[in-house]
Amino acid sequence: MAVAITDPVGAPAYRPGNEADFERLYQASYGKILGTLTAMLGDRGAAEDCTQDAFERAYRKWPSFQPIAPAEAWVHRIAINAAVSYQRKMRLREVGEIIRRIGRPGVAPDPHVLVENGDLRAALAKLPAKQAAAIVLRHYHGYTNRTIAATLGIPERTVASRLAVAKARLRVMLKDAYGPEAMQNSLLPIYGEVARSAGGAD
Repeated sequence: MAVAITDPVGAPAYRPGNEADFERLYQASYGKILGTLTAMLGDRGAAEDCTQDAFERAYRKWPSFQPIAPAEAWVHRIAINAAVSYQRKMRLREVGEIIRRIGRPGVAPDPHVLVENGDLRAALAKLPAKQAAAIVLRHYHGYTNRTIAATLGIPERTVASRLAVAKARLRVMLKDAYGPEAMQNSLLPIYGEVARSAGGAD
């Protein structure tokens, strides 16, 4: 017998293996997850692919779903793992391309490959994926550190550490574009822009 799992306050419970409940979970969380992955990857198309892949994986696991976190957080975790895997593959390809360029006599590196846009989305894409995920979950979705820990499957102290390191790196990357108070004054409005562009309005 499937056990109903309580999700955020006020939301009807999700029943593992129930097709209608999975469809409801998809409708409730797709926009949020797409917004998260768009911010992490800096590429809407790649984010859409990873989001779709995450829901396909979640659907296969749905009958045996036994979460330690709410269902939306569970899918978020699957999606973030998919994005981390995608980012790792892309970076390996970039390294391979750099190696190939170095091996070609007379071919100079393109400076535009090395210098990225200074806005928040570009800065997020330059962070390690796990740090970017923590920032997005905390400041865009408003998750508590405890919920982020459950979503990512890590201790709360690790969440706090990732957030601190990520914010320090973002300050360095954003200070020229937004001034020394970039994190206080620019972070949330730009996340709102990311959410709207991703169709992730909640």
